Amino acid sequence: MEQQRLAVFRKTHFNAAHRLNNPAWSDEQNARVFGKCNNTNYHGHNYELVVRVVGAVDPETGYVIDLGVLNNLIDVNVLQKFDHKNLNLDTAEFANLNPSAENIAIVIYNLLRPKLNTNLDLKIRLYETERNFVEYPA
Repeated sequence: MEQQRLAVFRKTHFNAAHRLNNPAWSDEQNARVFGKCNNTNYHGHNYELVVRVVGAVDPETGYVIDLGVLNNLIDVNVLQKFDHKNLNLDTAEFANLNPSAENIAIVIYNLLRPKLNTNLDLKIRLYETERNFVEYPA
């Protein structure tokens, strides 16, 4: 009998400041491309993170993944690094990477992917605002 696969989700949030800026560009070009997000004093977001894991249901536990374990992985590998931080100044991940929502989602994926069993699929959905969000992988 083929094992059925389904998706489980863990939703959490973190607060962080950032500035979108390309150091190779002039101040004028940065201001033109990034607008208010290029504020030299940074700005913040209340990010909502949804982590989606897809896999077969374990016949012994009934789980795809223990959500307590997933919660702990997110806490240790994402929230403790990014919550209440200035992403540009306080994190190694964004020292040389523009912390756009797109890049933040990719970084989170890359932090979590090695921690999960290879038979599980992972997708990251990151809301920067109520109306603006990204998903990786697409």
